[in-house]
Amino acid sequence: MLKKSTVATSERVFVSLKTLIDLAKPAAGLNLKRLSIHAPQSGGYISPIKGRGMEFEETRMYQPGDDIRSIDWRVTARTGKTHTKVFREERERPVFISVDNRSAMHFATRGVFKSVLAAKLAALLAWAAQHQGDRIGGQLFSELACCELKPQNGRHAVLRFLNMLVREDNVNKAATSMTLEHVLARLVQHAHPGSLVYIISDFRGINDAAELHLVKLAQHCQVVLIFVYDALESNLPTKGRYRFTDGQQDVVIDTSDSQRVETYHQHFEQRLQRLQQLAKKRGLSFIQCSTVDDPIQCLR
Repeated sequence: MLKKSTVATSERVFVSLKTLIDLAKPAAGLNLKRLSIHAPQSGGYISPIKGRGMEFEETRMYQPGDDIRSIDWRVTARTGKTHTKVFREERERPVFISVDNRSAMHFATRGVFKSVLAAKLAALLAWAAQHQGDRIGGQLFSELACCELKPQNGRHAVLRFLNMLVREDNVNKAATSMTLEHVLARLVQHAHPGSLVYIISDFRGINDAAELHLVKLAQHCQVVLIFVYDALESNLPTKGRYRFTDGQQDVVIDTSDSQRVETYHQHFEQRLQRLQQLAKKRGLSFIQCSTVDDPIQCLR
């Protein structure tokens, strides 16, 4: 029988399916519409409301006040009388959740691994979407693999998504190494117009090409960037020698070199500022969540 301390340590490194399923209840209090429009942790960036996709319903005679952009010119030409298209709002909006599972996500100096935090955030969003009657789909990616699930509705869709998060063997191996640019290019293809798209990542490797794909995505979807990080990534500890290990290899960092420490800090700040500026300029929502933060509070 495992000791409680062993189980607690394991849950900080690996997330279980039971843990993700148990997030269904707290997720009921999350409002995805409010979250996607105005993310408090972002400093108030506003995302343009694109709504739940519109579905064609019928063509009828034009009435004063109708949007001229909805005129059905084919029917108008055939009948000689002005007709307009009538659309109805789709009741189910696709919610697409992209989750970073690259090797750098399997790290933390306190709290839980970034990968565990990302999985919990994704589960909360998926359950919240299911509570609100939306369809749930998603993407899981690493350096060597990427997999997408088409949006479906109901509890089954959430469980299918959660199983993908905890079972990496379900992910198709890529022929070449996956970069963030490649992943976002796939995301543009898989997220249908009108979708609410969440990208949960540390965004390592963000570059001009990756930004371009985010811009394309934001033209047709609501996009929320959720930046996960560990405190050590923003600031190295005080002077000394520190040992880090992944269980197989060890790395020793000497922080007595002030120039190296400052350069390290600048790299993190540049990535953070790049994401914040992109969000502000392109109307994306932006949320920060550290490995010691409560994911529920981050999303609230």
